[in-house]
Amino acid sequence: MNTPESAATLTDDDPTVALLTVKEAARRLRIGRTYCYQLIRTGQLETVALGRLRRVPATAVPEFVARLRAANRAA
Repeated sequence: MNTPESAATLTDDDPTVALLTVKEAARRLRIGRTYCYQLIRTGQLETVALGRLRRVPATAVPEFVARLRAANRAA
């Protein structure tokens, strides 16, 4: 059975997906959608405009994590 929940999980784990919704990016980071929007607003998580839509490049998620890890190592 293909439920909306399982379809979202497939998209989250699909390495060929280039652009993520904010909800998908938040799920990959295991954070809330609201906090993800805060990271976007403060410029910590990269997004691109696609018409009226806002998408997170899939590569921006591991880059964000790498910056967090570097900051934690430096502290």
